Parts: sequence; C-alpha cells; structure tokens
Amino acid sequence: MTPVLETRGLAAGYGGRSVISDINVTLNPSEVLCVIGHNGAGKSTMLKTMFGLISPDAGSVHIDGEDVTKLNPRDIAELGVAMVPEGRGVFPSLSVSDIFALGMHAVGVPKAERAERLEWVLGILPAIREFMERPASTLSGGQQQMVSIGRALLPRPRILLMDEPSIGLAPKLFQDLLAPVRKLQQEEGLSILLVEQNVREALKISDRALVVKSGAIAWTGEPEELADNKRLIELY
Repeated sequence: MTPVLETRGLAAGYGGRSVISDINVTLNPSEVLCVIGHNGAGKSTMLKTMFGLISPDAGSVHIDGEDVTKLNPRDIAELGVAMVPEGRGVFPSLSVSDIFALGMHAVGVPKAERAERLEWVLGILPAIREFMERPASTLSGGQQQMVSIGRALLPRPRILLMDEPSIGLAPKLFQDLLAPVRKLQQEEGLSILLVEQNVREALKISDRALVVKSGAIAWTGEPEELADNKRLIELY
C-alpha cells in the first residue's frame, strides 16, 4: 500500500537552527495519524514543511509516492491536501460568509460549484449556519476553530493536516469539533494527520500515533499502547 503522504529523512528549521531531523512519517489511505509531543518538540514545523510552508534542509516529502518537496502550498493543495493552521488563522474583520468565499476562490473551486460546496460543509458543521454573517472577531474560540476547519474542507481534500485544533478550547468543545470530522473521515476515506496536545481526546479518534521528542520521532504505535500514563510520561 502506497502512503498518501510520506516524509523521508526530513529535516528543517529556522535561520540556520535545526528544529526537526531525520523525520520519517507515513500517512496511509483512510487513516487518522495522531502526532503528539511536548511544546517545542517540532510538531508544527514538521506539518508546515509537509505543506510546503517551510523549505526542508534535507530529506523529502511524497504524496502518492511522488516527490513534492519543491512544490509550494498552492501546488500541494491542488493535489488534495488542506491544512487547518495553529491559531485558526481567520480574518477577524471578515464575515464567515466572506471567509468561505475567499477560501473557495483561493483554492479554485469553480463558481458554479461554490453554493453546493458551501452546503456540503454546512452539512458537516451545521452550527456555522448560525453565525455565517458575523465578523470572525465576534466569534468564540470554538466557533473560530469551526470556521477554520470548514474553510479547510471547502476544496473537499483527501488529506487533512490539523495543527493543534484544541488550543484554547474546553475538552467538551474539542470533542464536539472532532466528532463530525471523524465521521466525515470514516464516510469518505479522508486521511488525517492530527498534531495535538490534548492527547487523550486525540487518541480516541486515531488509528495510529507517533511521539515527537526534541525534533525526532521517539515512538510510533497503536493508540491503546499509550493508555498508561506512565508510558506517556516516559515518552515525553
């Protein structure tokens, strides 16, 4: 089975400072892979490098077995990859409706399909209907995160990268956000790479997990193997 997304010996950093090194990750078709680790371990850097936001210092990124290391984020998006960034990244002065319209324009959704695409996303995250015309700045953290996820789903990606979606959210709200995403993943065979610090909740919806420690992969295996707090503490 060819992974839908793979890194081989990936290394990257900022201003000459190494953050991740020799990262080998495989995301399989229709899989939710959870990436956990302490703050500053390099999880977000890894995700940004996969999406073409950071140029790697070494190694390569592959989609469906093809080397995409030198592609920019727009090119990678055209291959069916979408990213939910850390910190939500919504435009505070724009209404949700405008954010979605801008998002569909940016990823090239044909005008004739935009209404149908919007309805599809609202079917997955129906609570968004209640605040479609409100500026993003007036929304709660959970509502903003919902908008960020909805925007990422607009191009109907087959690979979804999610960077710390639980930041600033109560556990129950995070559960409510993850449930429809997991349902969509199971119905449509979406592949999800989920970087998360809310370990317990993330592992509940994951098929496989890996731990990043000090810029390298320290462990990979089944989520059930991390049920023991002692094991988690050892890995961190």
